[in-house]
Amino acid sequence: EAALYRHFASKAQMFEALIDFIEQAVFTRMAQILENGSHEGAPPDEGAHRAQRVVALVLQFGERNPGLVRVMVGDALVLEHERLQQRMNQFFDRIESGLRQCLRPAAGAAGSATPSVDAQVAASVLTAFVQGRLQRFARTGLRRLPTEHLEASLALML
Repeated sequence: EAALYRHFASKAQMFEALIDFIEQAVFTRMAQILENGSHEGAPPDEGAHRAQRVVALVLQFGERNPGLVRVMVGDALVLEHERLQQRMNQFFDRIESGLRQCLRPAAGAAGSATPSVDAQVAASVLTAFVQGRLQRFARTGLRRLPTEHLEASLALML
């Protein structure tokens, strides 16, 4: 603990660094997923496939970094400065935005009268699913893995 405080001036700075790491790791990979397959002429189901990969990315990140899950779901930030929780809220907003970006072309190709609304609804449901899985992982003392039955769960939603 003393070594941490030699490097960081406060506990809030430690959490800021952890959040920076979470964002950098997840959003770098998410950008690659969003880039691949976003070209013209991509098959209509490509968007759903990319959305599945984004969901898997976030859940696998939490599974591989269990110490960060409590930060991601906000449990570790409860008595800390509000801006830290706001940053994690923005993190999930960006995840939802990326999912919406994946799903909008698929909704349009499926002949939806309101592809933007359909993509927003699906992105919102998937983001809530991700948050719920991470919350369950933290709540069960890291016993119930966030990726448990992931393919079957996503097949029901997409």
